[in-house]
Amino acid sequence: MQEGGIIVTPRERMEEVERLILSGRAAHSKDSKGRLVPEEECMVRTCYMRDRDRIIHSKAFRRLKHKTQVFLSPEGDHYRTRLTHTLEVSQISRTIARALSLNEDLTEATALGHDLGHTPFGHAGERALEEISGVGFSHNEQSARVVTRIENNGRGLNLTCEVIDGIRCHTGKKRADTLEGRIIHYADRIAYVNHDIDDALRAGILKPDELPRDICDILGQTHRQRINTLVLSAISESAEKDDIALTKEAGDAMDKLREFMFERVYRNPVAKGEEKKGIEILKRLYEYFLKHVDKLPDEYRIIAEEDGAPRAICDYIAGMTDRFAIAVFSDVFIPKGWQRV
Repeated sequence: MQEGGIIVTPRERMEEVERLILSGRAAHSKDSKGRLVPEEECMVRTCYMRDRDRIIHSKAFRRLKHKTQVFLSPEGDHYRTRLTHTLEVSQISRTIARALSLNEDLTEATALGHDLGHTPFGHAGERALEEISGVGFSHNEQSARVVTRIENNGRGLNLTCEVIDGIRCHTGKKRADTLEGRIIHYADRIAYVNHDIDDALRAGILKPDELPRDICDILGQTHRQRINTLVLSAISESAEKDDIALTKEAGDAMDKLREFMFERVYRNPVAKGEEKKGIEILKRLYEYFLKHVDKLPDEYRIIAEEDGAPRAICDYIAGMTDRFAIAVFSDVFIPKGWQRV
């Protein structure tokens, strides 16, 4: 494209649009700290748009559709998976970013990548690898490891520093460097607390009249109303600050709602009864591969040589879907009928 005799690429035009319409608090793509390995810029997409596309086309992203959110391998098409959770986080975070004139592309890329390192069987799988590996395991650090080390045959996706930081810091004590990254911390909680209520009601684990009335009086009586209240709270509280936060009333109510969900759903033996089996599967697989590193797929054997077997085994197991973990366990530990050669 040519403007005033100067050749301008679509990317450069979008970077100029960002300069004109985004807040001074926003992370402008032109000012990115860059990638771990420098690359030539795309003519069409900004750096954060490229990151979003790389995540969407990754194998780890596709596997999220068969990873547990709350209910392990639920029967029914309407329960959330780790993938649908990720899409809901993306939608919520983009709404907040747009309202605050922050970089929507950076926010979307971070949201789409925030759970790439989540284990099979939900947080139960995360606890299993943390307990048995001895090298430490958390899904946010693993998500960052997926995009920097594991994907693309060990080369990673070579994302921008801002996206990697937002993925790593979406949970835990360290806060993201950018406001866009900090949005994910709240969007993640807004999404899972509310959609987990929806799934628990569908499963009969909760009944509508069992939700805390005082909290619902503040946040809303329905799924839609609660999300709307929390999103508007984040927008209003963050509009004039160099930070992302919820209003005190909404934030306190959401914290109490999370406590209620831990008590009634996340630790409910009816809802989580099968998790013990999932934990046992992952621990047995870890012990098996620790004794038989040669049985790891080629790319993970290379990681074992460079980063150590415990880390490589965690990488392999964390990347499994629920059903693949069960299939590998069955192949390793369940005897098969004899077949004539």
